[in-house]
Amino acid sequence: AMALCLKQVFNKDKTFRPRKKFEPGTQRFELYKKAQASLKSGLDLKAVVQLPPGENINDWIAVHVVDFFNRINLIYGTMSEYCTEKSCPIMSGGLKYEYRWQDDNKYKKPTKLSAPKYMCMLMDWIEMLINNEDIFPTRIGVPFPKQFQQVCTKILTRLFRVFVHVYIHHFDSIINMGAEAHVNTCYKHFYYFIREFSLIDHRELEPL
Repeated sequence: AMALCLKQVFNKDKTFRPRKKFEPGTQRFELYKKAQASLKSGLDLKAVVQLPPGENINDWIAVHVVDFFNRINLIYGTMSEYCTEKSCPIMSGGLKYEYRWQDDNKYKKPTKLSAPKYMCMLMDWIEMLINNEDIFPTRIGVPFPKQFQQVCTKILTRLFRVFVHVYIHHFDSIINMGAEAHVNTCYKHFYYFIREFSLIDHRELEPL
C-alpha cells in the first residue's frame, strides 16, 4: 500500500517537493544513516530519538528537522487531493483550533488562510530555512547560529499542525489509502523526538 501512496505522490508534481538530501561523506549524512539504521532495527522509538553518545545536539536536531520535513511533506502530498479550498477553507484542527499564517514577507500579521494555501506557504518557508547556510550550515567547522534551536522549534511547531489537520480532518482518507500505520509511526517518532528535547510548547500539543 505504501508503494501505491508513493506512486500517487510522485504523480502530483505541484505538491511534492524534491527531498532535501544530506551530502554523502558529511558528518550529518553519517548521523542520518545512524538514525535511519536504529529506526529500522525495530528499537523502541523512545530510545531511537536519544542523542547518541559524543554527538552534537544541534547536528542531531538538524538531521531530524530535515528528515521530518521530508516525511511530513510526503504524507501531506499523498492526501493533498482531499484537502482543497472547498473542503478546508480554514487551516484548522477541529472546531477549537484555527491556525493563521504569519511570515516576514507577505503576511506580517497572522492571516486566515485555507489549509492547502497554509500548507504551501509552510513547506516553502521551511524549505527556504533548511537551505539557508546561515541557519543550517552544512560545511564542516561552520558553527550553528545562536538562535538555531528557536528556529527549529518554530519549524517543528508548524509541522505539528500538519499532523493535527491531517488527523482531525483527513483520517478517513489515510485509512482508505492504507497509509494509517505509516502516518502513525511517523507521528510517534516526531512526538517522542520533540518531547525528548522539549522542542514544542506543550500547549501546542493539546489538539492531539
